[in-house]
Amino acid sequence: MPRDGRPATCIRVLLAEDQGMMRGALALLLGMEDDIEVVAQVSRGDAIVEAALLHRPDVALLDIELPGASGLDAAAELREQAPDCRVLILTTFGRPGYLRRAMEAGAAGFLVKDGPVEELAEAVRRVLTGETVVDPALAAAALSAGPNPLTARECDVLKASVDGATVADIAGRLHLSESTVRNYLSSAIGKTGTRNRAEAVREARQQGWL
Repeated sequence: MPRDGRPATCIRVLLAEDQGMMRGALALLLGMEDDIEVVAQVSRGDAIVEAALLHRPDVALLDIELPGASGLDAAAELREQAPDCRVLILTTFGRPGYLRRAMEAGAAGFLVKDGPVEELAEAVRRVLTGETVVDPALAAAALSAGPNPLTARECDVLKASVDGATVADIAGRLHLSESTVRNYLSSAIGKTGTRNRAEAVREARQQGWL
């Protein structure tokens, strides 16, 4: 056993979190576990895959809402480029739609940040053995909420409209006609049961569909 008391083989963890204080606290707490070593820390989603290929972690612990790219996008990319790395999503936002998207992206676990660090450390160990670890309350909510009713294109149009962009702006960004954009917006508003696109965006975000 090495002089610092750790086992010869530790679970290597990559930590992706944009809030510096939270990232430092998680790294410190996980580092206190005898069998876990945080080998890389990143603050941006578009830095996750590069760090994983460089440091070869066993488990990537990812937040969802990150600058550059979301943790969900990074999870899907890790599945392709670093298939031996298990992904555990750790987020403030326990939204049913996020859970479904995380599982579709190949994540092995999904936890919210308000749980005790002992549970997080145990989840890291469990996903490494091949288990899927999901917050029980969130799993139940996801089952009752049902699948995302929005198509991929409807999601694209809602995302493009979040900053108050005009229909013409959205059409230009997505290379669509203005009438097509209006049709997608109308469909998304109907499916979300809202009155306008601002409410549709808010509802889709709340459900974790965007």
